[in-house]
Amino acid sequence: MALHRLSAITVGVPNPVETGDYYAEFGLARAADGWFRTRDGGDQLRIVHAPTRRLLEARIGADDPDDLGAAAARLRRLGVEPVLAGTELTAVEPVTGVRAVLRVEPRILQEAVAPTPYNGPGRVDRPGVRAPGVLRTDPIRPRKLGHAVLGTTDAAATIAFFRDGLGFRTSDLMGNVGAFLRCSTDHHNILVLQAPVSFLHHTSWQVDDVDDVGRGAMAMLEGRPERHVWGLGRHHAGSNFFWYLKDPAGNFSEYYSDMDSIPEDAPWTPEVFEGAKGLFNWGPPPPPSFINPEDLAALMTDAHT
Repeated sequence: MALHRLSAITVGVPNPVETGDYYAEFGLARAADGWFRTRDGGDQLRIVHAPTRRLLEARIGADDPDDLGAAAARLRRLGVEPVLAGTELTAVEPVTGVRAVLRVEPRILQEAVAPTPYNGPGRVDRPGVRAPGVLRTDPIRPRKLGHAVLGTTDAAATIAFFRDGLGFRTSDLMGNVGAFLRCSTDHHNILVLQAPVSFLHHTSWQVDDVDDVGRGAMAMLEGRPERHVWGLGRHHAGSNFFWYLKDPAGNFSEYYSDMDSIPEDAPWTPEVFEGAKGLFNWGPPPPPSFINPEDLAALMTDAHT
């Protein structure tokens, strides 16, 4: 795969200071110029002012300039004219207005850590000590940005832009209304969903294990129960543990761990999920506000004014 990571995103919100404070509490480190940093991925989230909440830009890592040239040719065949300058290609997805930036940059290197020891039937990986999950007291700091979920009024066109233009690959499908797309070995880095208006549904952030999914969410909910959206559970598409919270602008933010990994040359047959099958394997059912966020009508109104 010529592409190798979702490097960073820029999110526009009406209240960047309040939203920035939320993501600092969520565990991202403040950097400069509105950027927030993960432990392994560096500067991965930028928050700027916009009239309504939306995904403004997605930066994607590529291996070399030839990969940018190939993407430029594919985009032109779709009727999208990119701007190619040196080691960077910029193109605007015509339905959502999201600016995609392909840049030649090094692949992310995550230091291997010892797996969390979990005891099981006939297998004692943690003899004589308490579980790490009940002993940890350090605040959660996400490892990297995993994916973003983008609502669009024309899923077929937006999917074609990312897949047939930029070079993402399809991991799984949600009927004919959505596609899990990857630009790395993670199961998905962009999920495109058919929606009545273009908007950012959620961003997802990797933590070490399911204990840190729970610890992070519980810390965010302490004294702020209104932040809770959905969790704890395990998705089917991607297989990851999840817990969703809501930021002050109305975007959902997800702690996740144990995402499926698809090696670049490994065979993988996308499944087609209907209904709630791809959403979760176990856990509480998703609330109606997860499927249709409470401010969706307002976003639709703003889009037509």
